[in-house]
Amino acid sequence: MSLSTRALAGLGAVVVIAAGTVGGSIAYASNQHEISDHRATLVVGNSSQVHDPFCFNEGKPLTEQQQEECQDKAGKALEDGTLPSSDVTVGDRIGVGVSPDVADRGWWANTNGGQQGQGGRFILASAARNATFSGSVPASKALNASGKTLVTVVETDPKAPDSIYAVWYFQLNTQDS
Repeated sequence: MSLSTRALAGLGAVVVIAAGTVGGSIAYASNQHEISDHRATLVVGNSSQVHDPFCFNEGKPLTEQQQEECQDKAGKALEDGTLPSSDVTVGDRIGVGVSPDVADRGWWANTNGGQQGQGGRFILASAARNATFSGSVPASKALNASGKTLVTVVETDPKAPDSIYAVWYFQLNTQDS
């Protein structure tokens, strides 16, 4: 049984298209980043955003110098308006979530103002371990008067609070209700 020229051409086209599809899929998949096991989520009202750490040392504690550099970098990003940000009204509720790997080690989160603050901070989560969400609080309690509130999330071992493994920063921009 012989195949016609048209049949061979058609079969060849199918093979070329299939090879191109497989090759393109492999190239596409190889360019995809691995899902990070160190993520933090800021929840504001009905919206949320997820980010990798602002400062991270590949799972090892940040040195004091790295922590200082991180704070300086965050201060500049806050001034420049380049931190991940969300608009918030005083009627919204806010909360913070972390990936299970962060929760296993431990973490805390706070804002740089708000009611019932300790040292000028409002605590969203304090030495949380094995918990992936801070719970949600009324934004009116956590916002500072400037209209730009900084949310800080820190991965740390509660047994060694000076060991900081990752830091995330988010900015809340207060809007009129």
